[in-house]
Amino acid sequence: MDVSDDEEVGGAQGVELRLVTSEEEEEVGPVSDITALMLRYRLGYRRACALLCVGGVVLFTTAFLLAYAMFSGRCHLSQGCGQEYGQQEGGANSPTEGGAGLYLGELRVMMRRLLKDEDIHNTVRLVSRAPHPPGSSEGTALASEIFGRLRKLQMDHTWTESLYATLQFPDRSQRSSLRLLDSGGLTLELIPLNPLDFCPYSATGSTTGGVVYANYGRPEDFNWLKSAGVSAVGCVVVMRVGGGVSFAEKVWLAERNGAGGALIYPDPADLPQDPRRLGLNTHTAVSEHVHLGSGDPFTPGFPSFNQTQFPPIQSSGLPLIPVLPITATVAAKLLSQLMGPSCPPSWRGRLPYVRCVVGPDFSSGRRVQMSVHNVMTPVLLNNIFSSLEGRVEPDQYIILGAQRDSLGPGAVKSGVGTAILLELARTFSAMVKNGFRPRRSLLFVSWDAGDFGNVGATEWLEGYLSMLHLKAVAYFSLDQCIMGDDVLSAYTSPLLVDVLDAAIRQVEHPKHGGQTIFSQAERDGGSWRILKPLYLNSGAYSFTAFAGVPAMELRFTEDRAYPFVNTPLDSASRLQEVLGGRLGVTGRSLGELVGEMVLRLVHDHILPLRITSYAQTVLQFSAQLNRHSAELQSRGLSPQWVFSARGDYSRAAETLQRGIDYSDLHDPITARSYNTRIMKVEYYFLSQYVSAVETPFRHVIHGRGDHTLSALSDHLTLLTSDPGRFEEKRFRRQLALFTWTLQGAANALNGDVWSVHNTHTYAH
Repeated sequence: MDVSDDEEVGGAQGVELRLVTSEEEEEVGPVSDITALMLRYRLGYRRACALLCVGGVVLFTTAFLLAYAMFSGRCHLSQGCGQEYGQQEGGANSPTEGGAGLYLGELRVMMRRLLKDEDIHNTVRLVSRAPHPPGSSEGTALASEIFGRLRKLQMDHTWTESLYATLQFPDRSQRSSLRLLDSGGLTLELIPLNPLDFCPYSATGSTTGGVVYANYGRPEDFNWLKSAGVSAVGCVVVMRVGGGVSFAEKVWLAERNGAGGALIYPDPADLPQDPRRLGLNTHTAVSEHVHLGSGDPFTPGFPSFNQTQFPPIQSSGLPLIPVLPITATVAAKLLSQLMGPSCPPSWRGRLPYVRCVVGPDFSSGRRVQMSVHNVMTPVLLNNIFSSLEGRVEPDQYIILGAQRDSLGPGAVKSGVGTAILLELARTFSAMVKNGFRPRRSLLFVSWDAGDFGNVGATEWLEGYLSMLHLKAVAYFSLDQCIMGDDVLSAYTSPLLVDVLDAAIRQVEHPKHGGQTIFSQAERDGGSWRILKPLYLNSGAYSFTAFAGVPAMELRFTEDRAYPFVNTPLDSASRLQEVLGGRLGVTGRSLGELVGEMVLRLVHDHILPLRITSYAQTVLQFSAQLNRHSAELQSRGLSPQWVFSARGDYSRAAETLQRGIDYSDLHDPITARSYNTRIMKVEYYFLSQYVSAVETPFRHVIHGRGDHTLSALSDHLTLLTSDPGRFEEKRFRRQLALFTWTLQGAANALNGDVWSVHNTHTYAH
């Protein structure tokens, strides 16, 4: 990509440490400022040298006392010398190795002083001035701007990687349409649609049929329709945005239930009703991709880099039915004419003049015809990277990333993530200039084509999959991280829970001054409510489910969802209004929270990952197996194999943790050995028995497919809910493959082959 060294925008400059060199210069600042402490130390040292030149023993005594007093003051005044971190985290407060004597508490103070509210706000405004989809002139200009900003920070490396991916856009020569037909098939009404509203990766073509209302399009919604005797076969299914189900999952379920097409609309009942907040008007549709997967759907499991020449393969997650986003007004026009059974009370939305009826029949024998005209287009994408090399283990790195593109203005979709990414890059770069020497490397990435299913990030993962489990410590997604300023959610791998727990105890809540995020969460019902499972559309999902890297996506929200994501109304001014003018403050809190976790991961000798977490997950499944043990044994299936593997994994994790606790962690060989084993834990749970091309999300806990623990658990419940559908041969295979994956993780966690004491006998 050809980029220019544009002028600095929005205050993205580095921070320069100005050394005091004479007594005439101004005094150092407050003692809480780590920079001032460094200046005082250097000034004292120079004075000591001058006195040493003047006279012998007297000078030596004076210099000794001065150094002692300064060191005592330093430990007393800094927040890291055995005070906050020492008490909570058991000795994590050692100086950064080879790092100019900066303690973790001092680094925290430095980071807080360098983070800037106004830079975050200004960058969100810059990014969201206009839509900037991949391949557009606006998208290219923004990429150039971000590359220029990162390059001016003078980090160790800044570069771009380009790839071609197949994206889908509306056909400019033929518009998608929605029509009401009479009983004879003649057009009664052409319903107006916005030609810019579309669902990337919809099937193209037309379908005609009745209409079925399916609420949010969740599995339980389609099950209710079946129980009510309503068939979706051949019909156009109308579904509401939300319900914890992505567009792709809604369409996939509609297709599995025989639907001929899908229409998705935002119901006013799901939008904020607080009069102080702007609501989504009934004439606005929500656009979202419908590929049940991530990355380029025509290169599943392998990269789209320019040099690759793989034969074209179509992802099984591409829908086979046409899909359109529609407005609440259009949905009301269709649903008000339906006939059929009444829907449950919980399905009632807030559309005007609509009785809650599920269809599929229209009044007067009418039908709906929908036509989708989108085209697949190869687009040149550019991911932008910048890194700070670690001083001890540079080949281990913590990755921070954010989506850069947006089909709309994208203040939330791409603006806030990009702004916090750049602000953290500037902050950590300035910290390095001020004496911070991170143990491990930091990698900051601006991803392209996020609106099409995290294409840029997933293609990069596919290109470097073979090395990531040896190098990537953790990934933090900054996508959509500010949608409010009240409730924090963390969609996370359980390995990162301890890092998060320590961070939320340190960072002040953006809306409740004087309280930490942890104390506010406890007041609201428990800090455990912050934790959420990784989900398919998350920017963090592919890192864990596909690449086996611990990942987290953080998000500040309100009790009710921010309604403007994936719409033309997702602007900086509207986000600022929703936040009551607190965009910069909230962004700073989020940046500080991520920065706290990053500091721990680049500072500690041993990576603070919770390696025992999956033992608890499997224990819960073991309890479920126990409840069905009699039925399983009657079919010749024993759960003992799983119990043994779970026990082996639990013991291996506990043994490793004890070994860490009683080892000399300052010995580089010992620390390296332990960290290598810790970094592989997530990778161990990628099933080696399924193809990365056919089943990319191979993780047995977080992935998707028949190999996963959730699929195994769902199959097990059929023993009681629907015994006729229980397939013994399939269940036996599922159980065997999951157990061997778990046993393999236990063996690998033990370390060397002579450390594995596996005396169990396994029956096939």
